[in-house]
Amino acid sequence: MKPSWTLQDAKNKFSQVVNNAMSNGPQYVTKRGVHTVVVLSVKEYEHLISHKPSFTDFLLQCPKLHSKDPFERQKEYPPELDL
Repeated sequence: MKPSWTLQDAKNKFSQVVNNAMSNGPQYVTKRGVHTVVVLSVKEYEHLISHKPSFTDFLLQCPKLHSKDPFERQKEYPPELDL
């Protein structure tokens, strides 16, 4: 189960929320019963953003379109509308 705090409890016990995030992992904060934010330790945040490839690398990793596999256009057209 995700460690969850109501917004009011998180405001009243913010230092405890931070300590728990550093020792036990992400802390979820709810507003009106819906998870709205997560409090993370810097270590976990840095881990999350460090594994994200650059946009260029992402595009270069996309599957290539080979000339053996010709691109087929959609053969069905929407019906003509009389305006």
